Amino acid sequence: MSPSHAVHAGLRPPLYRQLYFQVVLAIVGGAVLGHFQPELAVQFKPLGDAFIKLVKMIIAPVIFLTIVTGIAGMAQLRMVGRVFAKSMAYFLFFSTLALVLGLVVAHVVQPGAGMNIDPASLDTRAVQDYVQKSHELTLTGFLMDIIPKTLLSPLVGDNILQVLLVAVLFGISLALVGESGRPVLSVLEALVAPVFRLVHLLMRAAPIGAFGAIAFTIGKYGIGTLVNLAWLVGSFYLTSLLFVVVILGAVCRWCGFSIFRLIRYLKAELLLVLGTSSSESALPSLMEKMERAGAAKPVVGLVVPTGYSFNLDGTNIYMTLAALFIAQATNIELSLGEQLALLLVAMISSKGAAGVTGAGFITLAATLAVVPQVPVAGMALILGVDRFMSECRSLTNFIGNAVATLVVARWEGALDRDALERALSHPSSQLAAPPDPAAGPGDPTRLTAD
Repeated sequence: MSPSHAVHAGLRPPLYRQLYFQVVLAIVGGAVLGHFQPELAVQFKPLGDAFIKLVKMIIAPVIFLTIVTGIAGMAQLRMVGRVFAKSMAYFLFFSTLALVLGLVVAHVVQPGAGMNIDPASLDTRAVQDYVQKSHELTLTGFLMDIIPKTLLSPLVGDNILQVLLVAVLFGISLALVGESGRPVLSVLEALVAPVFRLVHLLMRAAPIGAFGAIAFTIGKYGIGTLVNLAWLVGSFYLTSLLFVVVILGAVCRWCGFSIFRLIRYLKAELLLVLGTSSSESALPSLMEKMERAGAAKPVVGLVVPTGYSFNLDGTNIYMTLAALFIAQATNIELSLGEQLALLLVAMISSKGAAGVTGAGFITLAATLAVVPQVPVAGMALILGVDRFMSECRSLTNFIGNAVATLVVARWEGALDRDALERALSHPSSQLAAPPDPAAGPGDPTRLTAD
């Protein structure tokens, strides 16, 4: 009996065959190798990069099939607009709250106070590449980039929002043509099972990817680099923990479930995100687990991909906290008006960031470039520890999108509470397994009005 079949049959496979345990071992092994054999460890970087590329290869088909089959099966198409509006309202509120929290904690903790750094003494060559990339994060450019060159190009690219746009439009068109579109819908529904089975197969390589990524990180940057800026890194981790446990925890409690049970349910995906430092590595599994937890397929298909660009809570906390750290370290006093301007710019620039490694640092560069009071050169101070903060950004972003999906589904009356209780009470130790396309909590017909 395979591990997935054993789990479904109610029998837990041996610990060593559980994927989350394998990922834990890989992370520990990679960290040990990186610490004791750094020159050897950095050579394992291609393992992490290859795994992330494998996952990104399947993201576009997963999003496209989930959204199209979900929307085409909906009874009322106006619900698509309603779900999207509720999602954006949620994203805007909590993204802003995350920015404000980072600002407040920076004032309370003062992580950069007393460093007395002269901006002119900083070597900016190391951050030039990030600054150059940040110039591409204009609001107009971001919005224009959502529109693909052709109808099919998003399916062979890596822009999540382009896939989302095409999938929504195609799903609506398929629903409008009625009975004549049934053969096309049947083909797409039949593709769901093999595509998600492919996801399940790719996830078996997760320990290898996590090992390569964490070995490179520790080998390249070294744990010792954390010592000098431990106050900043610690402040960021504690702020993110506060946001998840207190703020998102309160939201979950209001919706009738526990944030801790949700984290336990997603533990395998969270370990994968931790190991690869990329929330995109667990996107397909997150979509599947949200359906299994009772959220309707159209809600999952709309909220999760959109959230990966518009609901980056961890990135938002990082941006305001890091910006004020640089200001404090260089003895720059920011007025209330300048801090509000920083908040507004960060709110806009963060919407162009995707859930991949390095996006937070690039977005910070874009924000500081528009707010001249804080020197962009100050980013050189945190470049050495940014990789260690990237893991926390990705974890916070991932948990935030999981909570958002369940909350929006509840608002829309599209959350199967019995399925949610079953999922959280008996979480599988494995990463998400393929769904049964013919039934289950992801049935699009469950999307009903309030």
